[in-house]
Amino acid sequence: MARELTRRERLKIPRHEMPEQDAHDRSVNFEEVNLGLTAEQAVAEAERCLLCANPTCIDGCPVGIDIREFVRLVADEQFGDAADVIKRDNFLPAVCGRVCPQEDQCEGACVLVKKYKPVAIGHLERFVADYERERAGSTSVKTITKTGKRVAVVGSGPAGLACAADLIQAGHDVTVFEALHELGGVLVYGIPEFRLPKEIVKAEVDQLADLGVRFEMNAVIGMIDTIDELLAEEGYDAVFIGVGAGLPRFLGVPGENLVGVYSANEFLTRINLMRSYAPDAETPLLDLYRKTVAVFGGGNTAMDAVRTARRLGADPATIFYRRSDAEMPARAEEVHHARAEGIGFETLVSPIELLGNEDGWLTGARFQRMELGEPDDSGRRRPQPIPGDEFEVPIDVAVVAIGNEPNPLIHRTAPDLEQTAWGTIVADPETGRTAKKAVFAGGDIVTGGATVILAMGAGRRAAASIKEYLDTGVW
Repeated sequence: MARELTRRERLKIPRHEMPEQDAHDRSVNFEEVNLGLTAEQAVAEAERCLLCANPTCIDGCPVGIDIREFVRLVADEQFGDAADVIKRDNFLPAVCGRVCPQEDQCEGACVLVKKYKPVAIGHLERFVADYERERAGSTSVKTITKTGKRVAVVGSGPAGLACAADLIQAGHDVTVFEALHELGGVLVYGIPEFRLPKEIVKAEVDQLADLGVRFEMNAVIGMIDTIDELLAEEGYDAVFIGVGAGLPRFLGVPGENLVGVYSANEFLTRINLMRSYAPDAETPLLDLYRKTVAVFGGGNTAMDAVRTARRLGADPATIFYRRSDAEMPARAEEVHHARAEGIGFETLVSPIELLGNEDGWLTGARFQRMELGEPDDSGRRRPQPIPGDEFEVPIDVAVVAIGNEPNPLIHRTAPDLEQTAWGTIVADPETGRTAKKAVFAGGDIVTGGATVILAMGAGRRAAASIKEYLDTGVW
């Protein structure tokens, strides 16, 4: 074991940033942008941790990982033990280490952030998960005593997978129903290959299958079975709904039905599930070579869409956003990567009409210039139109990435589930309990669009409540 470093020595260690592909090279391929820390870099980064007596970073983690302990183990080069610590609370560490907004959560709560750069907790989580997977390591799991209880999990996204992981380890039989033909929900259909490789998601889902979780693909609950049928006819003792919010929002402007206008959901799902990004793809999405592509929105999905378009040959590929850079909700890293890859940014503009030719094809867009007024409910300054300041831009393809809403299918087949005016399911935020007995919900179907790790936290809280319900029978 290495010599114990003093606080002063730890503070002198510079933060080790993630190595990444050259921006020009990666802008024309779908290989992963971030390349991961080496073992030497990971140990040095872990040694920056002050091993606080009251680690605030844990409070910033929605699933409550014992960050202090796993980082300490990395510093001591006990990488397998570090993986075991993480997986007590998070069975998707390779995913979370790549896509979670650590800067707003665990790293944002690191005590170093007041005067120094925070410990790169996300990079270390990714390193540990990759180290274990690449060496075919297996996580230590306690002997499980079966309870004989059965739980149906609807949706294989982050909320459903986190819920399933906790329930299977508690001894319950778990079946996950996925509407599509690939497991992982938004992790596989919504996030591009260069940010989250499909093999990473598959490896982590496979670990759940190894624990005994059953997966049924192409199973649309509400069509093959309703929630009531799962409980009354299929013999499940509880149901967790984690179907996300996959119904796209549109602009509501003239011309949205023109050929060449996509929702970000359709655009990314086609590319991801049909492998349109692969050189040997049999079902390419469309030819974007030297086409002008506009993406409307400023969140992570918008960044995913515009960077994907760039890799498919779009030139130029541009973000059009109605607020300023400061209000943009996308992760700072994603915006930085996009700019480095040659993505254009037009801010304080809002599309008011999409223009087409006589054959119904998109040819351009008319925009309204905006200025910022007072803050709205989100805390961001509200954009307001500048009267008379409009302009047109020629566009070949437009992608709308302004948010999502819940699919109404569940509600149509389970009308006794209480819902909000926005179509989300009403559920207790701490327990996931809904108005319907034995039915729980969590993730984006309850909160609206949020992050992977917040959905996982909701799945874990629901799992704890499901266990209590199955143990006591009290609703």
